[in-house]
Amino acid sequence: MNHLLRGQAPISDAGWELLDDEARERLQGPLAARRLVDFSGPRGWEHSATNLGRTEKLPPPNGKGVAALRRQVLPLAELRADFSISRAELADNDRGAVDADLAALDEAARQIAMAENVAVFHGWKKAGIVGIVEASPFKPEKLGKNAESYPRCVARAVESIRHAGVEGPYGLALGPDEYTRVIETAEHGGYPLFDHLAKILGGPIVWAPGVKGAVVLSLRGGDFLFESGQDLAIGYHDHDTASVHLYLEESFSFVVATPEAAAPLSS
Repeated sequence: MNHLLRGQAPISDAGWELLDDEARERLQGPLAARRLVDFSGPRGWEHSATNLGRTEKLPPPNGKGVAALRRQVLPLAELRADFSISRAELADNDRGAVDADLAALDEAARQIAMAENVAVFHGWKKAGIVGIVEASPFKPEKLGKNAESYPRCVARAVESIRHAGVEGPYGLALGPDEYTRVIETAEHGGYPLFDHLAKILGGPIVWAPGVKGAVVLSLRGGDFLFESGQDLAIGYHDHDTASVHLYLEESFSFVVATPEAAAPLSS
């Protein structure tokens, strides 16, 4: 039995299949950071820290005669989003219903994906995570409210990264408002703005809930390191006569190895 305690839940195999499929579907789009940074793992729930390859000096235990160092690590942080599912809905699914109400799971998936994106792009100080935006040495380009200016801003961001010696291809993470502007805009002559930006970048454009503005970053590899301990999974907490109380959970760390490999764009 693992820490998720799924075997203790009053949920059939068909019910777990329903929940897992729904979670995968709902997480696929919002988990923007994972589509743009290096993903390592999952290494398991028991994995607790990421090796940083650095040391700090310590006074030796006897006070003299030897040098002492301590290895530096980044502890993994955990995220958890609780939700409840009606036992009646699960029973109807077992009978063959195809319209089970899983709104609570959908909202939990949205919240935990957004939290992961915020940690990666904007940082999580309490967890020791420095985000891509705060690590970048570049002053943010201002996007403004007119999406027709986006190609110029994105091109400048790409040029800043390339001038720092970081090659592409490049990807673009867009906050929800900015993403909507891009997909709704056609330039003069009817050419889609989305396609124009993709040609500038040479890489993907992703919808990134939780991101403020946008971020251009290199996809060459080795610059942004996401280490997964427990990958996102559903666990069991308890149940009553009406509902089963569950949660989505993960553990991870994130390290920016090359700050100049990304350039933020402010809204």
